[in-house]
Amino acid sequence: MRLKTVSLAAAVAALSAAPIAAQAASAARDAAPVSGESELGGGTSQLAIIAVVAAVIAGGILLTEDDEPLSP
Repeated sequence: MRLKTVSLAAAVAALSAAPIAAQAASAARDAAPVSGESELGGGTSQLAIIAVVAAVIAGGILLTEDDEPLSP
């Protein structure tokens, strides 16, 4: 019972101290200066968006396409 209480108290102390330690560590770090932009920035994501939109349109056409005629 005593070991359980001590381990519970240690867990509570670690969980309560973790956000404070993380905040102190992030305050000490500075961002590196950017010397130039990447040539690939944005082009890949636009291509992926276009591909997803085309896939959704193609899927909608294929799912709504009906091979059976309306009249017998």
